[in-house]
Amino acid sequence: MATPRRMRFVRGQLAWMVATVLFLSVFGSLSAELFFTCSLIGLLVVTELTAPGNVTPTWRSRLRWLTALGLVGFASLVARQLLAVLPPEVIP
Repeated sequence: MATPRRMRFVRGQLAWMVATVLFLSVFGSLSAELFFTCSLIGLLVVTELTAPGNVTPTWRSRLRWLTALGLVGFASLVARQLLAVLPPEVIP
């Protein structure tokens, strides 16, 4: 059974992701890269906004792995975009 705090986190993340899709769709710039980046930002924001004061539940410790995985994905996305922008003479 999910706790109320966990459900608040899930609802917050889901609301952020739906708002991201709507926002990007309205401005005609919906892409997988932008959605991933905005969702990762949302994950970090919602994680901080729903952080408990004293005791850290076990389910929140698993968020560290999800955050780390998201940051690795973001780093690979930035590296791919950087390689696409650089001229071929610079890349060995």
